[in-house]
Amino acid sequence: MLPTPAAAKTPAGGGLRLIVILGALTAFGPLSIDMYLPALPSLAREFGVSASQTQATLSACLLGLALGQTIAGPISDMLGRRRPLLIGLAAYALASLLCAFAPSVEALIAVRFVQGCAGAAGIVIARAVVRDLHAGDAVARFFAVLMLVNGLAPILAPIFGGQLLRVTSWRGVFVTLAVIGVLLLLAAGTGLRESLPPGRRASGGLQATLATFRRLLGDRRFVGYALSCGLAFAALFAYISGSSFVLQDLFGVSPQRFSLIFGANALGIVVAGQVSGRLVGRVRPERLLRIGLTATATGGVALLAAVAGGTGLAGVLPALFVVVASMGFVLPNASGLALAGNPRIAGSASALLGVLQYAIGAGVAPLVGIAGTRTAVPMALVIAALGVCALTVFTLFRRGAPPAVPSDRWRAVPVRRLPRILIP
Repeated sequence: MLPTPAAAKTPAGGGLRLIVILGALTAFGPLSIDMYLPALPSLAREFGVSASQTQATLSACLLGLALGQTIAGPISDMLGRRRPLLIGLAAYALASLLCAFAPSVEALIAVRFVQGCAGAAGIVIARAVVRDLHAGDAVARFFAVLMLVNGLAPILAPIFGGQLLRVTSWRGVFVTLAVIGVLLLLAAGTGLRESLPPGRRASGGLQATLATFRRLLGDRRFVGYALSCGLAFAALFAYISGSSFVLQDLFGVSPQRFSLIFGANALGIVVAGQVSGRLVGRVRPERLLRIGLTATATGGVALLAAVAGGTGLAGVLPALFVVVASMGFVLPNASGLALAGNPRIAGSASALLGVLQYAIGAGVAPLVGIAGTRTAVPMALVIAALGVCALTVFTLFRRGAPPAVPSDRWRAVPVRRLPRILIP
């Protein structure tokens, strides 16, 4: 897949460096959430609160990630990508440091919301930069490559967090996140150039932004891809918010072993993402997305059956692996398909896509702990329901919808040429 001529004139960075920086920016969600997952039980004990209250710190971050994207995305369409990104990164580093000094769970929830809002800039603008530079199936292919970099975050974050807990408390985890924010600020400031020239920027302020959102919500194809992706993504967050309590408190897994299990599941996302990227060009992205959503639903139902049948870790862990790994097919293809028809408002489209992902995730995160930490049924039920709903929504919205045709001119190229396209 070749980039559009306009994109070719506005490089945001060079080759491998661009992939690494964008992959790191899209990792703000996993970094902000996964690194302190092993510490959730100890955090609950320190503040003397329930598991559901502790999981509210996850929901606050997710809501911030959702709301922040609705702000950063449209602003980046109007002002360019670089300035909003750098401001967001600086705010993220500061908010992470404030989290480390939170005196109560209520204060932590409030600052986590701010941290999420700031980190959202990296996620939404990184997706928009990809859409600035690529068109057609190349968007899904580039997202698959980003998952190789981005996938390291959910693998390494909980492992690193578990090891940090050997020498520090959960507060030290947030200090580390602040340092990571500063490093990403330096990397983006020195290695990422503007990808949206003034002539291609949107105008009109808040009224135009709201009109753009209404237009996107009226696009049957966009809503179908974004909503099915959001529901599947919420299943992933149900696993993220509940697995530390279920595996540690219910099955007696240590924080260090939990981090290894979590990392192994995240590795499944990376491998599945690379398989999906290899297949783009041979198999249509819509079909790859259907495969991923089917795997999410199947894994969720298998998890519910394993929990109800009392099969223990032998039944729970394989089902969780299928649910998590399926995101390697769902996320790049759903993102690429949702953004493909909206080249001039990629920031706003990326923001709305992110809102659906994180807002639904924030809503379901507390549900997995509603019955306490001595049962896995709520987590399994939520994951199964979301997986089935995601597949159902995709099927219904695709029925009668026009076929996916990228708005930019493109031509297919053999998959073996991918590295030369993405890494000049």
